[in-house]
Amino acid sequence: MTKLAANLTMLFNEVPFMERFKQASNAGFKGVEFLFPYAYSANDIKKELDQYQLKLVLNNLPAGDWDAGERGIACLPDRVEEFREGVTKAIEYAQILGTPQLNCLAGKAPAGIEPNLLHETFVANLKFAADKLEKVNIRLLVEPINTFDIPNFYLSKTQQAIDILNEVNSSNLFVQYDIYHAQRMEGELANTIERHLAKIAHIQLADNPGRNEPGTGEINYRYLFKFLERIGYEGWIGCEYKPLTTTESGLGWIQSHQSF
Repeated sequence: MTKLAANLTMLFNEVPFMERFKQASNAGFKGVEFLFPYAYSANDIKKELDQYQLKLVLNNLPAGDWDAGERGIACLPDRVEEFREGVTKAIEYAQILGTPQLNCLAGKAPAGIEPNLLHETFVANLKFAADKLEKVNIRLLVEPINTFDIPNFYLSKTQQAIDILNEVNSSNLFVQYDIYHAQRMEGELANTIERHLAKIAHIQLADNPGRNEPGTGEINYRYLFKFLERIGYEGWIGCEYKPLTTTESGLGWIQSHQSF
């Protein structure tokens, strides 16, 4: 049985954020995810989760100035102290919200900095975060993101993520595998997921092109859902797509693409 989580950053975005929990529940979702909780009170979010009996399955560590175009700071040598402070803040929120896993966005590689220094910074930050999160029983994830949507994003391919996991050498570090990003960068979805299944703790979806709901593009989600069940994937799948029209009108893909 596939467990789908509504990504509240993208879904139900026609209503204010704190009203999206009700919308997700009404649509039949049992889990939710979103980019960041930090602009809101953790206790206020917890009330919404409890009221609608929703599980928060994922959010991100603080990732710099999002509105200014930053997409993570974990690879930036001059932002290490800020990164560590962000880990502490994320833990505080996660312990209130019951979040079992946190995603770390690597960030965009700036011009003029040696690649080795970016790599060393990213690895050291992941070691720090994985250790801190393990002590409070929260998993750390890293997510490859396509460089068409976010040029110069530091972590962009699955094998690169696996190599970094091996270097960090922590039992508490996993991959967040976003099917949309992977399709844009490398394809070979099913075999890649199966090969690295033990290290994939969370999956996200959207179709390509357009990053809309399944059924609007080239990815065979009917096949992939059955495949994930067959190989024994037991985690959540986050619906991180842009509704082609409205969220509600686009939810019909769920029944047409999988059996519940």
